[in-house]
Amino acid sequence: MQLNTHTWGEGDRIALLIHGIMADHRAWRTVGPALADKGYRVIAVDLRGHGLSERGEYTLESYADDLVETLPAGAELAIGHSLGGLTLSLAVDRLRPQRAVYSDPAWHLELPEGFGPEVFAQFKAFPREQIAALNPRWDAADVDIEVATLALWDETSALGLSPLAGQDLLPQKPVVPSLVQLADPSMLINEERAALLRERGFEVRTVKGAGHTIQRDDLDGFMASLDGWI
Repeated sequence: MQLNTHTWGEGDRIALLIHGIMADHRAWRTVGPALADKGYRVIAVDLRGHGLSERGEYTLESYADDLVETLPAGAELAIGHSLGGLTLSLAVDRLRPQRAVYSDPAWHLELPEGFGPEVFAQFKAFPREQIAALNPRWDAADVDIEVATLALWDETSALGLSPLAGQDLLPQKPVVPSLVQLADPSMLINEERAALLRERGFEVRTVKGAGHTIQRDDLDGFMASLDGWI
């Protein structure tokens, strides 16, 4: 499936951005321009079922295949957040960016008892006030964007995560030089898994005090943690 994309900048280098579940390319509204200012042409996708991309079957394979069909291979940089990080890791051997950044990637979906992937679908009905309360560090613009993206999001895509609950999807090795960027604390990559990733050849950095959507909680911390990678 060809995905809807949004582009910032006209630089000679290419950066790819892949958002997480419930979001779309607008989750990168500050990161895209920041990378464009550094000389990148930045391409952000809407995953299937999100934003203006088409709906369809929601499997990890289909998410990864869509990236390969839509995005150019050999980009200088690729960043994936949460589900986007997991999807990037499944497409990275075909996309072959020069560097990959996995921002709090969904490599281990260990949810609390009684909180299955289907619960994510309930977020679609959250009012603006509740979204703001859950994300106190977000700018008002990000809260407004979250309301808009939830309205477009096909919530049945959350059900495609059900088979992933409890699975260990940590990559065995980095296909390309790779940074894993973690929230503080990360709900998805605990200290034991972070140590394992380091043993496997990944660089791991934590953005102190940031929540799961790191770039929305702390853009400066997000960009600083990319030092040497962008």
